[in-house]
Amino acid sequence: MGTIAFIGLGIMGSPMAVNLAQAGHTVTGWNRSPGRTQPLEAAGGRAAGSIAEAVRDADVIITMLPASPQVEQCVLGDGGVFAHARKGALYIDMSSITPRTSVELAEAGAAKGIRVLDAPVSGGEAGAIEGVLSIMVGGEPADFEEARPVFEAVGRTMVLCGPHGSGQTVKAANQLIVAVNLEAVAEALVFLEKSGVETTAALEVLAGGLAGSTVLDRKKDSMLARDFRPGFRVDLHHKDMAVVMDTAREIGAVLPLGAIAAQLIAAAAARGDGDLDHSALLRGVEMLSGTAKD
Repeated sequence: MGTIAFIGLGIMGSPMAVNLAQAGHTVTGWNRSPGRTQPLEAAGGRAAGSIAEAVRDADVIITMLPASPQVEQCVLGDGGVFAHARKGALYIDMSSITPRTSVELAEAGAAKGIRVLDAPVSGGEAGAIEGVLSIMVGGEPADFEEARPVFEAVGRTMVLCGPHGSGQTVKAANQLIVAVNLEAVAEALVFLEKSGVETTAALEVLAGGLAGSTVLDRKKDSMLARDFRPGFRVDLHHKDMAVVMDTAREIGAVLPLGAIAAQLIAAAAARGDGDLDHSALLRGVEMLSGTAKD
């Protein structure tokens, strides 16, 4: 089992770090805001007072941060990962950032003698807690194989998608699919409710047919209950859809449904739903349909 530094103990990072500790790895955690290290410490890990302290003796360094600016600050800054990690360490960024940033991190790491993988995840808070995340990886095959025990502690599916940046490109595609799927489920639910159909039964049978999806399975009960406690916040999906649309523009891909989904998520963020779960797209459909209760 390896010595791991885990930077970023938020909704996703905290249970991932806990799972690594419970798998037998030696895990030292650090978080930008205080008060988030208790679950890791309870699982046998320890808290560090700085990034430098966390990474100094680590074989593997993981970041799980909100977006490219936070990753760049924590990794490339004077007090960051690359300034203090030992030569030969393996750095794995499991955040969701732009493919371009992942390539730049790999180049900066190589200059310091640090190997880099981009390895964003899908599965939300529930997947992180259960240790069943899907992990999309970009980088060198040998580094991917070395990281496999780490990935197996937090995920069920792990695939090397190509060179540096490939993992982030696949994650962007994942977020595109999830956004469109969430909107479709929200619209279907309002359609069923306004038709007078018993919605619990309707969603159950839909989930068993071609319309079934992981999004429907994981979100139908909370959407029926209008329980939008965040597993993955609207604001984060808003950020991810900006990555999707910017990347699409760069490569010349036309994404009509993606553009609509991006605007609907932007509208949810603008009306103050940014801290809610992304299934709160349902609130926008209710507003348009005249069924919103607030």
